[in-house]
Amino acid sequence: MSKASSPIKVRSGQIEFYKLNADQRDFRDLYHWMLRLSWPQFAGFILANYLTVNLLFSIFYYLGKPCIAGAETFADAFFFSVETLATVGYGHLYPDTFYGHVVATVEIMVGMFGMAVITGLIFVRFSRPTARLVFSRNLVVGPFDGQPALMMRVANLRQHAMAEAEFRVMFIRNELVKEGEHMRRFYQLQLQFDRLITFPVAVTIRHVIDEKSPLYGLTAKDLEESDGRILASIVCIDTVIPAPVQSQRDYTWRDIHFGMRFVEIYTDIDDHTMSVDYGRLHEIEPVAQK
Repeated sequence: MSKASSPIKVRSGQIEFYKLNADQRDFRDLYHWMLRLSWPQFAGFILANYLTVNLLFSIFYYLGKPCIAGAETFADAFFFSVETLATVGYGHLYPDTFYGHVVATVEIMVGMFGMAVITGLIFVRFSRPTARLVFSRNLVVGPFDGQPALMMRVANLRQHAMAEAEFRVMFIRNELVKEGEHMRRFYQLQLQFDRLITFPVAVTIRHVIDEKSPLYGLTAKDLEESDGRILASIVCIDTVIPAPVQSQRDYTWRDIHFGMRFVEIYTDIDDHTMSVDYGRLHEIEPVAQK
């Protein structure tokens, strides 16, 4: 496989990587590329290909005239191509020569295969589960149960509860190794809890910063000097489809605020009812000094 002549861009969170001298894209990557398009981009891509195919076949019809009975202008050839590609056939225009029959046959085959591919792509795009999970914009470091803790908030935006939610948080920073070089170190942070049987609304995820924590004793200045980053991930099951969904978010040292906490968003209404204010999901406040 040949090497790509230009860098291949790959984005992960807030970091963009440029792959140099990497293998060139395979033809099968086109399928994944089309699935990654937004719906407006996908519709534009399909429309552009539809018009291109019809223009191409209408040129063949027009150059081979009078291969289509009743077709005199290029517009006639174009609309005959549209009707043939869709296998409509109104009857007013029809192939009148062997050349016309051959071109029409090829176009019908292209239309059948094209329709099958487009139908499959649309089905996959509609059936593919998406995660409507949101992470707090910032992380806070504040006291919890007498110990400092790194905290983030995660919320479920669906109108139903998710199931079997699993949370993971990783700390990444530059460290000086014995050989005198800096390298990136990855630490899996131990969470106060990392699983929920049901995930209906919002929850605060906490990592207690004790002697065993890689964050122990670190200050905001230390995180800046080591380019500290936090990568958070959640995997859960959408009970309506049902299918697993995943979402993630990365944070830089600029997003970690010391001496802060998240504002309370839960309010008791009665013994069986609580309100959750999603409008204050990202709000933080200073920890009260005692």
